[in-house]
Amino acid sequence: MNAVLVINPNLCKVISGWYKMTHRITDYTKYFSELAKSIKASDVRELLKVVEQGGVISLAGGLPDPRTFPKKEVAQIVAEVIDKHGDKALQYAPTKGVRYFIEAVKEFSQRHGVKVNDEDDIIVTTGSQQALYLVARAFLNPGDYIVTEEPTYLGMLSALQGLNVNFITVPIDEDGMRTDILEERLREARSQGIKPKMIYTIPTSHNPGGTTMPMDRRKHLLELAEEYDLIVFEDDPYGFITFEERDVKPLKTLDESGRVIYTSTISKILSPGMRVGWVIAHKDIVAKVELIKQGVDLHTPSFTQYIAAEALKRGIIDERIPFIKQLYREKRDAMLGALQDYMPEGTRWTRPIGGMFVWVWLPEDINSRELLNIAIRKGVAYVPGDAFYPRGGGHNTMRLNFSYPSVDEIREGVRRIAEAIKEYRASKK
Repeated sequence: MNAVLVINPNLCKVISGWYKMTHRITDYTKYFSELAKSIKASDVRELLKVVEQGGVISLAGGLPDPRTFPKKEVAQIVAEVIDKHGDKALQYAPTKGVRYFIEAVKEFSQRHGVKVNDEDDIIVTTGSQQALYLVARAFLNPGDYIVTEEPTYLGMLSALQGLNVNFITVPIDEDGMRTDILEERLREARSQGIKPKMIYTIPTSHNPGGTTMPMDRRKHLLELAEEYDLIVFEDDPYGFITFEERDVKPLKTLDESGRVIYTSTISKILSPGMRVGWVIAHKDIVAKVELIKQGVDLHTPSFTQYIAAEALKRGIIDERIPFIKQLYREKRDAMLGALQDYMPEGTRWTRPIGGMFVWVWLPEDINSRELLNIAIRKGVAYVPGDAFYPRGGGHNTMRLNFSYPSVDEIREGVRRIAEAIKEYRASKK
């Protein structure tokens, strides 16, 4: 006689659930790629989480002042874009970018002194951060050498993660990259059989340094790029918001041999939330970047490209730039004044002519990363400077942002940092 086992269906569900619970994967480390294992969190992103909890004055991020956003004008543009360009603005677009926006970028760039030979020399990116990522992957292989300022932009270091490149670093002073030392470093590399491939630089209103290279250094840098056959990657998010008279002609405009790759963005002059940037380079470079971008996001959002194009074509951004300059000049002055009033002897800092940041060198006995814990407890945040050093160093440095906080917050924030320094030094005795 055959026995038949009858199992209650509800019991099956319980057993199945128990099995899944007891066999749930809790450690995914063994599945991660080497890239995923090696990536580190951005100090800026982590600090923003702290600031969002409230009660902390943020001198850390690089956020524009919301008063610079032309909200009324953008609201009107959005409605008109839907009405006029809706079928295209809500549709997929070419990877290279919406032609309407590319035309606007060309006109805007040329008005502001950036040489553009042809619309085929432009590709639209999802913010200038994506431009860094795409260009790096178009040119750099594991083991390649790239030249950067020291300190350099944290976002570029993030974009280079996983590529296993080598760095040749050149210190900055109050006038940006020391091109005399750049020459020494390139000569030394050649003597060792090392062939760098690229110089990455933010010549105008440097992030994090707040410095701007004078014209003689710009010309010297390009001369060295010619002599040593280097690509120059010019990152220029702040060139449109310099608020003191200085010849800040982009390297791209001085370029005679097509070796400068230029990138910029609307993030600092219209809205970072739209995530729209662009690269201007020889069409052969643009074509290769386009192919790489296809595997990343297909294309930058069509909708925001049309909005940005209208803002450029209608002159809304050009009209807004003088207000941005005036606002940030006042805030810059407040920060420089507060540093002068509160910081201890032996501290020095840059005096930016534009952009959003001041770079501070503290006395050698102060470690800015250790200091940060005390500063946050006192209700102020900044970015420790060592995060911007690809080869280590900068223990006594910090980046301070003046674009986002109010004038009162700037002064109070700097005062709190000075108080934190006193407590830090007392704890070391």
